[in-house]
Amino acid sequence: MSTATQVNFWGVRGSTPCDGHQFERYGGNTSCVEVASEGHDPVIFDLGTGLRNYGDALIAEDRVAGFSATVLLSHLHWDHIQGLPFFAPVAGGGGALTVIGPHQEAGPLDKVFRAVMSPPYFPITPEELRGDVSFESVANDDFAVNGAKVRSRWVRHTDPTLGFRVETEGVSVAYLSDHGPGTVPDDPDDFVPDDVLELCDGVDLLIHDAQHTADEYDAKRSWGHCTIEYALLVAKEAGARQLALFHHCPTHGDDRLDTILRAAREVSACMNGPEVFAAADGLRYDLRPSTR
Repeated sequence: MSTATQVNFWGVRGSTPCDGHQFERYGGNTSCVEVASEGHDPVIFDLGTGLRNYGDALIAEDRVAGFSATVLLSHLHWDHIQGLPFFAPVAGGGGALTVIGPHQEAGPLDKVFRAVMSPPYFPITPEELRGDVSFESVANDDFAVNGAKVRSRWVRHTDPTLGFRVETEGVSVAYLSDHGPGTVPDDPDDFVPDDVLELCDGVDLLIHDAQHTADEYDAKRSWGHCTIEYALLVAKEAGARQLALFHHCPTHGDDRLDTILRAAREVSACMNGPEVFAAADGLRYDLRPSTR
């Protein structure tokens, strides 16, 4: 039997971390997802507040010393980077991260990142972390990471943002955490760019922005996010096998997300689309190579 690749959701919320009884089941940590395959160092999507819980799990499993991973950073908004200084392998030492993120017109990625993570915004800089952190910039590129094939493509958001596709051990995962057609006024709401289709083509699991309901979208179309229906459209057009609704709005508590998920599954069934689930903090999802 083939070994599964495990996708571990450490943070699934968008815009800001949330706390309260209404977030108990789906969670309130911001974007952080791990792709773990036996024999490979982990690949991590984004550095949101969920990264701290990932570090706590590594401590509990006595895996901090010698830890090494690659981060595929979609963009530099706060909700996608806040977890870095609280991640045990680099905060306390003993581990190393290579952060691969979007090319910045303002300068090298490490310099731009340091401008956010330094006084007076934060008391320490990346260089002052006890573990090793390095930065690399990419754009529309194809490259190898830890034995996995990676594809990066620009996606529509309010600032330079990448979507990623990772192929490892016979399975594929696409990650488009922040993607909004409304940021390009000339694009029809049902237009799916070729670069997005290239990332998501036949993917085993698509993790896609699904922050807004259709009723909310008109007032927020310039925010750089999309509707649940648009996430379903991308998955359907690309032939994705499974869709994880992601980057949940901070106003959507557990009950609201239950309702959204039921509606999304009904729509997907009507359009002969993929299996759909709503990502949740702590969810561990096994993927095995498709036999189709």
